[in-house]
Amino acid sequence: MTQQAYSEVWDLDVFFEGGSDSQQLRTHLDDVKEKLSSLEETARAFQIPASSLVANEVANLIDSIKDVALNLSQAGAVIGCFLAADTTDKKALILQGETTALSARFSTVLLKVQQTLAKSDEDTWQVLTKSDELKEFEFVLNEWREEVALKLSEEEESVITSLSVDGYHGWGQLYDLLVRDIKIKIEVDGVEKELSVGQANNLSSHASADVRKRSFEALEEAWGAKEDFFASALNRLAGFRLAVYKKRGWDSVLKEPLLRNRMSEETLNAMWAAIGANKAPFVEYLNVKAKMLGTEKMNWYDMDAPVTASTKKLSYQEGAQFILQHFGEFGPELEAFSRKAFEDSWIEAEDRPNKRPGGFCTGMPMSEQSRIFMTYSGTMSNVATLAHELGHAFHSYTLRPVHWMNRQYAMGVAETASTFAEMIVADAAVKAAETNEEKIALLEDKIQRSVAFFMNIHARFLFETRFYEERKNGIVSSERLNDLMVEAQQEAYGDALDTTHPHFWASKLHFYITSTPFYNFPYTFGYLFSLSIYAKALEEGQGFEQKYMALLRDTAVMSVEELAMKHLGEDISQQEFWAKGVALCVKDVKEFLELTSVKG
Repeated sequence: MTQQAYSEVWDLDVFFEGGSDSQQLRTHLDDVKEKLSSLEETARAFQIPASSLVANEVANLIDSIKDVALNLSQAGAVIGCFLAADTTDKKALILQGETTALSARFSTVLLKVQQTLAKSDEDTWQVLTKSDELKEFEFVLNEWREEVALKLSEEEESVITSLSVDGYHGWGQLYDLLVRDIKIKIEVDGVEKELSVGQANNLSSHASADVRKRSFEALEEAWGAKEDFFASALNRLAGFRLAVYKKRGWDSVLKEPLLRNRMSEETLNAMWAAIGANKAPFVEYLNVKAKMLGTEKMNWYDMDAPVTASTKKLSYQEGAQFILQHFGEFGPELEAFSRKAFEDSWIEAEDRPNKRPGGFCTGMPMSEQSRIFMTYSGTMSNVATLAHELGHAFHSYTLRPVHWMNRQYAMGVAETASTFAEMIVADAAVKAAETNEEKIALLEDKIQRSVAFFMNIHARFLFETRFYEERKNGIVSSERLNDLMVEAQQEAYGDALDTTHPHFWASKLHFYITSTPFYNFPYTFGYLFSLSIYAKALEEGQGFEQKYMALLRDTAVMSVEELAMKHLGEDISQQEFWAKGVALCVKDVKEFLELTSVKG
């Protein structure tokens, strides 16, 4: 039987045929506007519940909110895909502006409903949230009420949301425009090339030290050439956030990201403390790798360098088969779901110009599908990234039986599902290694992820917290941003670095994503949290898949502390929990050091 060749280009026509010129999409957006207008009228007429008799009315209103949310999300996700696949798509950029404005209106009407509901007296609230119509939403409704109490009046919050379209989200969109125009000219393997940022970033793992260094320097120069523009965008984003926080009476810039991630500051501090206390082995790894590459200390541009000559490459088809084989060893549902994603062209993996850098997974909630974006160049790291994004998609698939209200999981637990899938593939790759050289390369690929989560993400967290503190006193210059970035990198990497990446703050999209403040620590949370789940999976074997799916279905209806206690029996507000996860990563480092010392 001939194996199907999977497309490296995603199918978006199944949603709206014709790309950004789609008449179907135009009609869909017009329908969304009508639905939203109707919802706004209903919300305006909605009265403060005075008795439990209105439970049915509230349930109907929630259904109307769900309908608009799903339709708007579908359009926004597809338009985001158009822009990621072709950053020169000007029509998609205009459509993105349209959906941003619609999203702002939707946020305003949702806040109106939340604030009206929150005004119910305590007795009515208790009866409402425990009624047959609403009891499945009790956690989310209580969360709404608590958040309303922390915010400004309905009128003030509405003004903030309206102003955010051009005064906040516009800065994030400006960043995308600035990156779109950056082209990197570089000679690779004797050929002069003009590359997008995403393509140039992929050269960080090139076998040639000269290519890695020149591509890094070319990128640094490109970011530096526009540093004042990037600094302006970052300062305005932060200034907007800080002004809103000040009005609400929020002292800490971590208040919003912690609320969104349903996480206590105690848990966050415990996680970073456990990592900080156990960085020495990773510093040693970086020092050993630097020496293997012929330098005394690690250079930033050598971080992703291959450490053996026999670094394995897999074609896209081979990478897909490797993932499916090992997902199947974990459980049939993950494997069958992922096979469908490959067969039905849910994945955009082709290496071509004008694509956005990075990777993501986005949901198409009306179609109960996902789409995955990346640029695949054949490394095992690419295979792991693909598995990571499939993990996100599987999370959405698992939540299909769950009502929209109970699907709004936070970033930290989102990264748990993705990292879990990534671990399945990374572990399998190490076990399948046929030579010591190959095993060293694959182990190193795993360790690089630990370094990314424990050091790179930590540097981002340190930079962002310090930047926000300085921004409270005024504009932070591009020169100062460079200094803050270098200081954060040196601290987070335990002084293991020789050269740093001063313009990392300009190069990293995550700092400019307006929908999610502090797009950093949830990655590390998800990584370490998934290690505990993975340990249980190894212990219990294939029968664990249904327990895993049950955990995923709970990710939006309880705090992360409650989730861990219910499904893992662990108190994650204690440093000991996180130290156990870090210790598992240290084992990889020790094995790598043993193999490389024998090799030496």
